[in-house]
Amino acid sequence: MSTRTLIRGGLVITASDETHADILMEDGRIAALAASHTPAAEALTAERTVDATGKYVIPGGVDAHTHMEMPFGGTFAADTFETGTRAAAWGGTTTIVDFAVQSVGHGLREGLDAWHAKAEGNCAIDYAFHMIVSDVNEDTLKEMDLLVEEGVTSFKQFMAYPGVFYSDDGQILRAMQRAADNGGLIMMHAENGIAIDVLVEQALARGETDPRFHGEVRKALLEAEATHRAIRLAQVAGAPLYVVHVSATEAVAELARARDDGLPVFGETCPQYLFLSTDNLAEPDFEGAKYVCSTPLRPKEHQAALWRGLRTNDLQVVSTDHCPFCFSGQKELGRGDFSKIPNGLPGVENRMDLLHQAVLDGHISRRRWIEIACATPARMFGLYPKKGTIAPGADADVVIYDPAAEQVISADTHHMNVDYSAYEGKRVTGRVETVFSRGVPVVTDRKYTGHAGHGAYTPRSTCQYLT
Repeated sequence: MSTRTLIRGGLVITASDETHADILMEDGRIAALAASHTPAAEALTAERTVDATGKYVIPGGVDAHTHMEMPFGGTFAADTFETGTRAAAWGGTTTIVDFAVQSVGHGLREGLDAWHAKAEGNCAIDYAFHMIVSDVNEDTLKEMDLLVEEGVTSFKQFMAYPGVFYSDDGQILRAMQRAADNGGLIMMHAENGIAIDVLVEQALARGETDPRFHGEVRKALLEAEATHRAIRLAQVAGAPLYVVHVSATEAVAELARARDDGLPVFGETCPQYLFLSTDNLAEPDFEGAKYVCSTPLRPKEHQAALWRGLRTNDLQVVSTDHCPFCFSGQKELGRGDFSKIPNGLPGVENRMDLLHQAVLDGHISRRRWIEIACATPARMFGLYPKKGTIAPGADADVVIYDPAAEQVISADTHHMNVDYSAYEGKRVTGRVETVFSRGVPVVTDRKYTGHAGHGAYTPRSTCQYLT
């Protein structure tokens, strides 16, 4: 049975255009667009019509950096694929790209299969995978080729976390060389983990154990140094590079310099670096533990460089790095030793709203909002134009957004499976009203109407900025 839904009268915003248009969705795809109140629009018919007058109609968000059920520090991220994707839908995100993990001594395939098993049948929205490469050897390099062929086209490496995910420069270079050959994209956690571990040891020896010292030992210069080194290794390998969760002015400068030199280097930042700071890490009574993530929150003066990078396209994407750990029983593992606090923040539900607030605050334009949250992540990771835009033939991942609704972000009302909000009490203007995933309403007039298992695994092509 064909199912047709017509959205009438909204302001359709994509990365390239804003126009009052009616949208016809049929069989999971966008079937037609027509300017409102024209004969072409009047000719569109459907079994169901939704009035979007006074609202924005935007593509579903693409969050290209999440960690559902992620193992870290002896515990696991609190959101499952079921709870995390449901929360994403509530926040207007209709596709996530999560990270499958290769464990040291095991193959990429084994890790990928484990993540497929976690996600399959549990997701409310569509999903794809990156692959964390923790153990570079000849078998791993061969598996990278196979994964690219089947739609896992990006590989994350860590210059941080020695003894866990860490890769040395030789391993990084080998993986980058392989990516240069097979079309894959290396994603880099750029922090000098070897040096940071020395500073952690010295801080603890001085009795500096509170959460704020997490930010003080993970110095901005060590993020910048690792960013520079990753760029040069990629240049030697002839490979593209995507630097994740950029937080520091000095790291943005490294990316800008590389891009000015014409190198295929890309960067993402996250809402926590745009809206939070070391002031949060320094909150008393161990409350600062809620804000421990890596790269760490920076002093507020770094925010201006991040916003400028987003405006000048030296930073292209805003993802969440959603990796939530409850304050009670998880973040508390680090009482008396900040190095034992699980690293990660909740945010998959808040990204679209926070970035809309940034539009109102004058940091970015409406179209740039959609570009950094929907279109560019879809292009960067081989999902466009299936995802990230509203155009005939695209998946009917569509959000009706009320730009005038006011809300207060709070753990009391959010849907993420975590006992605190990183943005508790923050007032924002703008709120998701209705969300369609492949034409199916998963949030309807602020009520959840989706279900686990609707979300489909989505293979990806290679980075569309390299062709």
